[in-house]
Amino acid sequence: MIQIENINVSYQQTLALDNITLNLEGPSITGIIGPNGAGKSTLIKALIGIIPHSGKILFNKQPIRQQLNRISYVAQKADIDFNFPITVRECISLGLYPKTKFFKRLSKSDWSKVTDALTLLGLNDLAHRQISQLSGGQFQRVLIARCLVQEADIILLDEPFVGIDSVSEDIIMNTLRELRDKGKLILIVHHDLSKVPHYFDQVILLNRKLIASGPTNLVFNEDNLRKTYGNSL
Repeated sequence: MIQIENINVSYQQTLALDNITLNLEGPSITGIIGPNGAGKSTLIKALIGIIPHSGKILFNKQPIRQQLNRISYVAQKADIDFNFPITVRECISLGLYPKTKFFKRLSKSDWSKVTDALTLLGLNDLAHRQISQLSGGQFQRVLIARCLVQEADIILLDEPFVGIDSVSEDIIMNTLRELRDKGKLILIVHHDLSKVPHYFDQVILLNRKLIASGPTNLVFNEDNLRKTYGNSL
C-alpha cells in the first residue's frame, strides 16, 4: 500500500498540489483524472522524488524514496528522446540494469526476459529496429515492455495513450491487466473520460486538491466530475 500524507508541491508562487492525503492499495489499476494543470503528472513525479515536496509518502510503511528500485516509471512522450541511437531490444533491456551490477553483462536469463516481453507486447518483428523508426504506439509498447522486465511492484504511467493507435492501446491495456492480476499496483495519468469505467479499478479525481478517490463505480460520477472540472466539463 502507498500512503500519501499531506503532500504539497509549489512551482515558484503557484501551489500545484494542495495537502493531498490518500491511500493506494493494490493490486489495482488506478486512473489519475483531472483537467489540464490539475497536478496529475506532478503527483506521479512527487511519488518518485523527481520534484521536491512537503509531506510523507510511504510504501508498505517505509519511505518510498528508499524503495525506488521497486518502481517503474514511464514519462510523457515529450520527456523522451526518440532519436537516441538504440534498438527496440536494447531499449527494453535497460529495464534490467537497475538490478544488475555495474559493468556486468546481461545473462541468458536476462535476455530471455527481454524476449518474453517482446512477444507479449507484439514487438518481435521490431526487435532490431531503431526506436526512432517506430510509430507512437509501437514505442509506447516498448516502454511498457521495459517495465515488464524491470519486475517492479509499482508501475507509474504518465499519459501512455496519447497519440497512439487503437491496436497498441488494446495490447497495452491487456498487458496491464495481466500485471495487475499478478499483484502489481499501477497508476495511470489519463484524460479520456469515456474510457475510465472500462480501464480503471480505482480513480483519483484531482484539481490541485483531492476531490475524491476510491472504486471507479462509486467515485466516477457526475457530481464529482463537476467538482473536478467545473465549467470545463
